Amino acid sequence: MMDLHGVPVAGVDEAGRGPWAGPVVVAAVVLNPDRIPAGLNDSKLLTPQAREDGYEEIVASARVSVVIGQVGRIDRDNILQATLWGMRTAFRSLEVADAAALIDGNAVPKRFPGQARAVIGGDGKSLSIAAASIVAKVTRDRIMVKLAKRYRGYGWENNKGYGTPEHASGIERHGVCPHHRRSFAPIQRILAERGEMVAACDDAEDR
Repeated sequence: MMDLHGVPVAGVDEAGRGPWAGPVVVAAVVLNPDRIPAGLNDSKLLTPQAREDGYEEIVASARVSVVIGQVGRIDRDNILQATLWGMRTAFRSLEVADAAALIDGNAVPKRFPGQARAVIGGDGKSLSIAAASIVAKVTRDRIMVKLAKRYRGYGWENNKGYGTPEHASGIERHGVCPHHRRSFAPIQRILAERGEMVAACDDAEDR
């Protein structure tokens, strides 16, 4: 068992493994023990306003690293590998000496650059993981709202890229755009039905 006593602890969590569109976002957070934001909890249990307020408090008081796994990486490597890459990269980017990580989930990524422990349901058990979940969620939601202004008709400002009826209807009307995950089965099925080639997006920025 890893002993975390006396070492900085980084919570690591992601947002956006399941959506049909948009990036996966991973955050790593080392909280300041003298400035723990109030109301930290699993981001899914907080209201949008509470997440926004928590995000602002976290970034103002804690050490934060955010990594964005673009659609090109997801389609090339698969969503699991893109997420694990993000976890390793976010933790490494913190550059906190002797830090150890608590990772939301059931396994520590291979080749993780430091001591780490996986915590199932960690965003409800660890304040640092909860903080990371809030940062990742708010960051991704903001990205999807911004993309919704450019790619109208999919309802991303509401569904954040998840496979809702509104999103599916938008694809029927407007087709698949560059931010859809073409490696995901629902998108592959739509492309096949339309007779379009099923291939990973070429996202040069993410290679």
